Amino acid sequence: MKQKGEEPQKQRALKNKHKYKNNMSTQNSTYKPNRRLRKVLQGMARGLFHILSQFEVEGEENFPKSGPLIMVGNHFSFLDPPAFISVAPWPMEFIGGAVTPHAPKIVQFIPRLWGYLPVYRGTGSTYALKEAQRILGNGGIVGIFPEGGAWAQILRPARPGAALLTANSGARIIPVGLVGFPRLFPTLRKFKRPRVKVRIGKPFGPFSTSGSRYDRRKQLDKIGHEIMKHIADLIPPEKGGLYSSDPKIRKASKGTEYYPWEGLREDEDKDKYHVK
Repeated sequence: MKQKGEEPQKQRALKNKHKYKNNMSTQNSTYKPNRRLRKVLQGMARGLFHILSQFEVEGEENFPKSGPLIMVGNHFSFLDPPAFISVAPWPMEFIGGAVTPHAPKIVQFIPRLWGYLPVYRGTGSTYALKEAQRILGNGGIVGIFPEGGAWAQILRPARPGAALLTANSGARIIPVGLVGFPRLFPTLRKFKRPRVKVRIGKPFGPFSTSGSRYDRRKQLDKIGHEIMKHIADLIPPEKGGLYSSDPKIRKASKGTEYYPWEGLREDEDKDKYHVK
């Protein structure tokens, strides 16, 4: 029996989704983050990484002076977005999961402080993608992790979001390899400072699609594979999965294409997926 004041899960999720969207928008549906707060958060991220780890950055000369630009990278840890922020030389926006099951609850408020465009996995995420395209159209920078979540410790195929953004906006892509971040806190618990590295590759693209809807989807998949290959070149071969330079690792990675939200809608079915 439903108790007084209790709402069905779907209704609550949709209500929260619209509430978040309305809070992040003006009457013209324009996303406006807090720039001053972001400068503080960026400084904190840079400082903490240098204090807590042996923090290395390689390839900073590859950063363009301005956008439009899509910044992509592997996603093995909840620390990956702060790593992006700590090295970016310009203000940037993020597309990220509306639900972050792999991030400790104690830090889940930080992405909301920064402000980002929420994606509900298993949906079209129309608001986030359209707003990101508007930002790119104005010469902005958008960060996105093409895999769609930190589900594993090896590279997996891209979801269509990053490919769709470059095809629709004409923005170039800059790949980033993040190395060692999942070991940061486990190593600190041993009273050691871990070595972590951010490797920045050269920009590539842009891409475009044409033809029927079926043709365009196949082209988006091809663009996604191209994106992941560029990322794989910036991380150790054993982490490259299906995109590794080592054929033995590619062979052993068959089957890792699994996407845990396949067939589910995050705003409706989030309780069906349990993180171990």
